[in-house]
Order: sequence, then structure tokens, then C-alpha cells
Amino acid sequence: MYHFLQIFFTWLFSHVFHAEIIGTENMPESGGVILAANHMSNWDPPFLATFLSRPVAYMAKKELFQIPIFSAAIRSCHSFPVNRGAADRSALKAAVKELNSGNCVGMFPEGTRSKDGKVHKAESGIALIAAMTKVPVVPAAIIGTNEIFSSKNFFPHLKIIYGKPLFFEGTSKNKDELQKFSQKIMEEITKMKNNHSNK
Repeated sequence: MYHFLQIFFTWLFSHVFHAEIIGTENMPESGGVILAANHMSNWDPPFLATFLSRPVAYMAKKELFQIPIFSAAIRSCHSFPVNRGAADRSALKAAVKELNSGNCVGMFPEGTRSKDGKVHKAESGIALIAAMTKVPVVPAAIIGTNEIFSSKNFFPHLKIIYGKPLFFEGTSKNKDELQKFSQKIMEEITKMKNNHSNK
């Protein structure tokens, strides 16, 4: 299922939206890694993962796993359930397990979609997971997905930039260090987004 969807989305993003992909060489080829991106649209998860040579696992709303056919589909795409808006220890443990198993986990540090297209403050969860697993965090800037099928630009030119890996060097018990690292991730995403938005 994952491979089939990857082929479909590669065609869709490449030929319909003329997507520009930058920096895939910054993604480690193996080992646990967190892929962190800004979030503007439901199109973001497939766009973030499609052009990479390794699968990306995502946290998904628990309610989606209660839909029989859809549940099977998203599980085959390496997703695992979370309780949205709650401090979900099981989701934290699942993410840590995926990373410690050498997998890539996609995360949107803002916690929800941006309604204005701008990059907003990150929650500290991503830094806590990075601290617990000691894996690198690859920041990624997504551009244009918020305009897909909109009246402004029905078929926008999409772009994604993968940045150089970041490493958390503090302790998981220091809240200030966790928040600073989360903010550093968003600052890198913002910088890449601003540098490539008008090019």
C-alpha cells in the first residue's frame, strides 16, 4: 500500500503541481530520525514523505483508526494512533519505539494546521522525543500546499526543502532547553521557507 501510494503521489505532485524538491541529501539513509515540518494542509503528510527513499511513519488521530477500511490503510502506511489534545503517553511511547527501531517519524511541531499559512510556535513534545531517543531532527519547510484547489491558485507550484539535521544536546528534564530546541526547529523551518518562497 505504501509503495503504491508513493508512486501515485510522485506522479501527482510532480506532474500536476510541478513540485520542486530540495535537500533530500540531508535525510539520513538509515537509523532513527524525526522529520519535522510546518503544517498548513492535509496534503502535507504525503508531500513530506513522497520523495524520500525511506518510509515515514506518522501519528494520526485515534478516531481515524475506528474506521475499518481506512484504519487498515493508514496502518499499512506506518501510522499509529494518538489522542488529539491530550498528553498521550501511549503515543509518546509509540514514537520512541519507532525511532529506537531505526525508523523515520514525521511530526508537525505546531500541533495543528496553520490557518494563515505562517509558521507558528512549536509545542515541546518534539524536543522531548528527540531528547529521549537522541536521534537527529531534520527540519523541512513546505510551501504551497495551503493553496491546493483554492480559488487563489487551483494548481499551485509546490516546494519542499529538507534542512540539515539538528541534534538536541540538553537533558529531557530541562523544560527551558526543550522549549529552546523546539523553537530552534521552527526557526530553521521559517528561514528555509522565507528563503525559497519567492524563488
